[in-house]
Amino acid sequence: MDGHGDAYLQLFMDETTFYNRIVLGSFLPMKLWDPLPHFIQTWVRNYIGGTLVYLLSGFLWCFYIYYLKRNVFVPKDAIPSNKAMLLQMYVAMKAMPFYCALPTLSEYMVENGWTRCFSRISDVGWPAYFVYLAIYLVIVEFGIYWMHRELHDIKPLYKYLHATHHIYNKQNTLSPFAGLAFHPLDGILQAVPHVIALFLVPTHFTSHIALLFLEAIWTANIHDCIHAKAWPVMGAGYHTIHHTTYRHNYGHYTIWMDWMFGTLRDPQDDESKVM
Repeated sequence: MDGHGDAYLQLFMDETTFYNRIVLGSFLPMKLWDPLPHFIQTWVRNYIGGTLVYLLSGFLWCFYIYYLKRNVFVPKDAIPSNKAMLLQMYVAMKAMPFYCALPTLSEYMVENGWTRCFSRISDVGWPAYFVYLAIYLVIVEFGIYWMHRELHDIKPLYKYLHATHHIYNKQNTLSPFAGLAFHPLDGILQAVPHVIALFLVPTHFTSHIALLFLEAIWTANIHDCIHAKAWPVMGAGYHTIHHTTYRHNYGHYTIWMDWMFGTLRDPQDDESKVM
């Protein structure tokens, strides 16, 4: 979808303006937001949206697994303290303004026609949409795997960036709120493959934005320490091992990259050794 005309690019601008009006207009009349540049409005909207997704998904999931299903999924002595969860929220919220710069920048690049995004699924058809989406997800999986792995292997990157996240290295310190508790630059680097993919494969714009914000829900899920045994998904059972060994299970959505590059460690193998 290279070489978009002005009329087609206006579709992207209309879509982001629509999102801005829904979110920002829910807090203050739009006449108070209108003097702000579109880019700033988009950043504020992403900040509000990111914060709401992070806090709501975290609180709802914690309420379900720690209170409604107390001792069903997580033993009582493995439930993180309120202090630990509040610290994770503090780290995540301190980084949130920086996290939201990435989707804001990606939207700006899409609006200006610098990417291979398309606005309507009808522009390519459903079969092509699903093929492109699969390629997009493979690029994201590959990119996040290697970005995450290098954040461990390159010592200064680990010391000054990724170590902030790895202070949560035991079951009773991990919670859904740890999912976004990163150094701001660390969190941005691990999300960059989502943006790189826009330049490599035709991507449905709305799907890209949705997948970026679903990261908050996905990362909450893989930090709850509950092994769902849903192969080949890189669930919390695998990711908890990552937080305890530091050398395994760097993948994001699936186990495939770890399997291909020799860093996979299966939680069921660990359970059998314990037994």
